[in-house]
Amino acid sequence: MSGDGIENPVFEPPSPDLGRQRPSSTAEAEAEAEEGPCGWGDFTPKAMQLCNNPEGYLAVYSLLAIFQGIVVNGLINISISTIEKRYELNSSLSGLISASYDISFCVLSLFVSFFGERGHKPRWLAFSAFMLGLGSLIFSLPHFSSGKYHYGAKLQDTCQIPGASSANFTCNASTQSMLPSYLYIFILGQLLLGVGGTPLYTLGTAFIDDSVPKHKSSLYIGIGYGMSLLGPAIGYVLGGQLLNIYVDIQIPERQDTTSFCFNGKSIFPNCFFSTELDQDDPRWLGAWWIGFVACFFAIWLLIIPFSCFPKHLPGTAKIQDEKVSETHNDGSAVFVETKNIGRSFKDFPVALLILLKNPVLMCLIIASSSEALVATGFATFLPKFIENQFGKTSSFSATLAGLVLIPAAALGQIISGILVSKCKMDCKRIIRFMIGTCSVALLLNTVFLFAKCGNEPFAGVSETYNRTGMLYNLTAPCNANCGCLRSVYYPVCGRDEVQYFSPCFAGCSSQLSNNMKKTYHNCSCIGRPRIENDSEDSFFEAIPGKCPTQCTLLPVFLVFFSFTVVFTFMAVTPTTVAILRCVPDKQRSFALGVQLVFLRLVGTIPGPILFGIAIDNSCTLWDINECKIKGACWVYDNERMAYLLVGISAACKIITIIFVVMAACFYKPPPASAERSQKDSEVVSSMHT
Repeated sequence: MSGDGIENPVFEPPSPDLGRQRPSSTAEAEAEAEEGPCGWGDFTPKAMQLCNNPEGYLAVYSLLAIFQGIVVNGLINISISTIEKRYELNSSLSGLISASYDISFCVLSLFVSFFGERGHKPRWLAFSAFMLGLGSLIFSLPHFSSGKYHYGAKLQDTCQIPGASSANFTCNASTQSMLPSYLYIFILGQLLLGVGGTPLYTLGTAFIDDSVPKHKSSLYIGIGYGMSLLGPAIGYVLGGQLLNIYVDIQIPERQDTTSFCFNGKSIFPNCFFSTELDQDDPRWLGAWWIGFVACFFAIWLLIIPFSCFPKHLPGTAKIQDEKVSETHNDGSAVFVETKNIGRSFKDFPVALLILLKNPVLMCLIIASSSEALVATGFATFLPKFIENQFGKTSSFSATLAGLVLIPAAALGQIISGILVSKCKMDCKRIIRFMIGTCSVALLLNTVFLFAKCGNEPFAGVSETYNRTGMLYNLTAPCNANCGCLRSVYYPVCGRDEVQYFSPCFAGCSSQLSNNMKKTYHNCSCIGRPRIENDSEDSFFEAIPGKCPTQCTLLPVFLVFFSFTVVFTFMAVTPTTVAILRCVPDKQRSFALGVQLVFLRLVGTIPGPILFGIAIDNSCTLWDINECKIKGACWVYDNERMAYLLVGISAACKIITIIFVVMAACFYKPPPASAERSQKDSEVVSSMHT
């Protein structure tokens, strides 16, 4: 071994598959020298040495994982709906934003994990914190560069008086918005976040496995992964509360009342304008950007503690020397191929080929990738699913998802880590444990089949206008002469418990405001109440807002779906531990890098895109402006959405179970009797070398 600190045989525990060199006294001394104090150069105060242990590293690692989860899996997911409306993007493009993180992660994962294995892992994590903070800042920039949000005056799109003249509005190419161009800044921010996340879940996890005994590894990794899921929970709750704040902090007292009356001319002679704006207004946008700016400062503060850790924590050499390998042994001479691997870039293809030829590793990777596709898809679009299925607001749906869904995922990871640690499961038993948890999750996945809600009646979408007109056509004989604009979405609920696209499409020609309550009258398209009521509330014909949902299945859905998530994520920590144990010790970080590449290519990159396409496919009413440009979706077919999502989820879980079973069949532990003879042969080999 050279004295440049690159090769470190102390990190090669006994294994019949590796054929490693037995560490000499010189190597051990060099390894112990790398187990330096905590600090910067000669500045190593005694107080800092209290954190120079696995627990101290785990605490800082967990903080970085929490903030990474807050930004990547919390704030971004909860802000998707708001970003779609603010920057005029559809679900497919917002899915591309989510996938950009994984694209960057995928490109860099192999190289970072391969070369970082022998490098200074804590300093790699300091670099990770720098890039995560920078990416968070970049992601918030569109808010500062796109100017104030001009929601315009609310056009109470009432029906014009028959025979009255109105201004004709035609499409002008110069009026087309440039807001969709900010898509590329969001993608850039996500790419930088992916660069920062790469060392965290490859080198950071391997550093934990290096520094603790084997039976404690799953517990520490489970805690670290659990904290990474605590981040999205905080992100969902924090982001949900921030969405209650107006996007520009202060709501303007008055805006240009001609913004919806093109060129200063009212389209309708008796249209009403209002400058009031509240969270129930379709034009409301929350302050999605505040969380990203706050996380930028918080993440950069973590650069300080990571930069002070030594290359190896004290006691690492002794811990590694006592470990016994569980590397998959198929009888091939892998130890010949892995000997001295990792010294240069020329070893990269050989090291990659060795891992790709490991059937146990590849089965576990494909299984985890299949689960990741579903997990990422739901993480991105679960708030939208709850919002549309159960008729909740965006902020409430996001907060609910954070309070119920994300803690369940963290609980599953921590429980599985404790079980694997306390039961001292070997690799074979870990894989069997994964089969059980995935099977239970598949059964619970049927919650979508019975805890779904149908759509509330919507005139021109789900039903006709009192048996006139046609489905999927907002225009009917009762509003044909009103000159209604489809680009102005201001839903109202009629006394007949049917929702209408706007007061104009409901045929309403007048409105009244009494005690802060607005009502619409003289509505030619609204029928009689379904239940006769003589109270004062029956004297109106329509009120602003969507009709209240009659579905009461939300609690049932949340309970069953939470258990589904618990059992799904109970397989995550065991999968990581099994991967670390079934490969040669020199290739542990690299194996995690290969796993994360497949995880992104097969799972988390196509996941949001596939879910976005499925959700767009269930859309029944698109936002189409005067230039016939399609924007976001206003109304979805709830049942179709539920069936599409359960189909994707069930198919992926079946694939997961199949490949985990295959991994259990392929796995062959190293012969116990060969351990001692292998050690002796390695000592002899070392002497000859």
